[in-house]
Order: sequence, then structure tokens, then C-alpha cells
Amino acid sequence: MIEHGTLIAAFVVGLLGGVHCAGMCGGIVAALSLGTSRPEVSAGDASQGASLPILLAYNLGRILSYVVAGAIAGGAGWFATRWMDVNQAQLVLQILAGLFMVALGLYLAGWWHGLARVERAGGVLWRRLEPLGRRFMPVRSPRQAVVLGLVWGWLPCGLVYSVLIWSISAGGALQGAALMGAFGLGTLPNLLLMGVMAARLGGVLRAYGVRTVAGLMVAGFGLYMLAQVWRAWG
Repeated sequence: MIEHGTLIAAFVVGLLGGVHCAGMCGGIVAALSLGTSRPEVSAGDASQGASLPILLAYNLGRILSYVVAGAIAGGAGWFATRWMDVNQAQLVLQILAGLFMVALGLYLAGWWHGLARVERAGGVLWRRLEPLGRRFMPVRSPRQAVVLGLVWGWLPCGLVYSVLIWSISAGGALQGAALMGAFGLGTLPNLLLMGVMAARLGGVLRAYGVRTVAGLMVAGFGLYMLAQVWRAWG
């Protein structure tokens, strides 16, 4: 079973990743707030007082997509350990996860944009899914919002991909699903707040100082993961 500390860490990474969510998902949340069919609308143009049930339903669908992806990644990691020494495989996967966390921290801070290439690679799948999501815009009911969230949960995102790499080392499908679920819950406060006060919160999250602090904290966590592997190998 996955440790509680790991779930808390995943939640915190999701919370800190709000500086990235403002750019990636802010337009979608703004579209939900405005009841428009144009998800590309700026988050700063969103009206206040968005429908809370619709926002909750959208985020429920989004987090469910993360859980499914985490189960797939965790299961793949568990399967990989069957083909090599379990301890060695876990350490290798943890190194990969730590490196991605460091890269994510630099990305959040705006110092290195290598993860943008990973996002572009994910665009191959996204080009097939996006037209499906647009069919449910404008959103008029929580049911529509859940389906939209299920689709938009697969939006190419360096933040999500980094945590998915981490979930590969979680130990199995259930553990990977739990880790991604905790991460998804961590992103929830920022996206809910953006739905009801997008203009004000979006500006704060995009501020250079906020992005820098969040990025350094995530990168520091990645270094901590690498230090744990170093001690285990030592």
C-alpha cells in the first residue's frame, strides 16, 4: 500500500502546480464560468460567480481521468519490475521520477521549458480527443461537465506527465491511481477558485515571484527523491 507521506507529497505538488494550471486549464475554467463554447477564452475574462456544481463536476471528471492514467502507469511500472530485480527497478524508476520533478520545478519557475516538448508529444493523442470535448460546449449541466472533464483530463500537460512518471514507481495500479488522485485533489483548490475569481487569482498565480517559489519547492522535492535513492544505493 502506498505511504500516506507520498500521497501528501503528491497533493502538495498538485497545489504548487496551480501556477501552471492557471495557464493550461484557466481558459477552460473561464469558458465554464462564462457558459461559452470557446475554451480558448482568456481566464482573465471570466465572470465571477460561476456555477459551483458545474465546476465541481468538471473537476470530478478531470481527476477521474488522472486516476485512470495513474492506474495504467502504476500497472506498467509493476509489470516492468517483473522482468528485472524489483529493488533495482524501483530505484531506477524513482531516479526517473526525481529527475522529472526537478525538471518540473524548473518549468514552473519559467527557467527551463524542456517539458514543453513532452507536452507537444502528447498533442498527438490530444488532437483526436479535443473535438470530442468541444461537443459538450457550452456546458449546461453537471453531467455535461463531468464528460468534458473526462476528456480534458488528457490535455497535454508537463505537470501531469511528471506526476505520471512518479506514479510508475508507486508499486502497482492501485498505488498509481491513488497517487494521481491525491495529485488531482491538490490541483482542485486553485481551479475551483479560478472558476469564481479567475481574473484576480489568475494574475497572482502568473506572478514571477509565485512561480519561482513554487518551482523551487517542487525542484527541491525532486532533489529529495534523488537523495533518498542515493542513500538506498549507498
